[in-house]
Amino acid sequence: MKIFLDTANIDEIKEAVSWGILDGVTTNPSLVAKEKRDFKELLQEICSIVDGDVSAEVISTDFEGMVKEARELVKISDNIIVKIPLIKDGLKAVKFLKSEGIRANVTLCFSPTQAILAAKAGAYYISPFVGRLDDISSDGMSLIRQIVQIYKNYNFETKVLVASVRHPMHVVEAGLIGADVVTMPFKVLEQLIKHPLTDIGLERFLQDWKKAQAELKLEKVS
Repeated sequence: MKIFLDTANIDEIKEAVSWGILDGVTTNPSLVAKEKRDFKELLQEICSIVDGDVSAEVISTDFEGMVKEARELVKISDNIIVKIPLIKDGLKAVKFLKSEGIRANVTLCFSPTQAILAAKAGAYYISPFVGRLDDISSDGMSLIRQIVQIYKNYNFETKVLVASVRHPMHVVEAGLIGADVVTMPFKVLEQLIKHPLTDIGLERFLQDWKKAQAELKLEKVS
């Protein structure tokens, strides 16, 4: 399972890269707006840091507009994946862009039927939003199970990218189900590292070491 960071913050991306575990980045208009920088310049910098796929979203909602934006976005870097909304014109754009060799991450997926259509249109990634489904008292991870099974049944090549991840258990469940990618905010990525027993164990090891060193010093003095 690949781990992507859902952010447009350069500091967060650099930190995650330094851990040696980052496989890619997903961005969206909201995340980019937070950084208050030129869109293309920001994407260029992200792509220069990340050795993997970087998703960048179109703003247009019509076929012609999405295709035009997609063509411009992929000029920024070879690792750009164009995020396309799961709407009628979005499906048309995905099919057309695939014929030009442009990979699409179909975003804002909330049902297995939408995922089927995206795969048939030629999506490279499908991005089901699990957290937002949980927010309305639905089971977001159940959607992932359904999509993974359907794609397996029919050998769809589209990769399942679990999005709107809110906590570590979303990541664990995605791994157990067999999702291809999980993208998450930096704070969730940090939570994957932490465990209270690790902290307690490390503290005890260090205390034992200090105690042993102090006893050795006393023995030498005596």
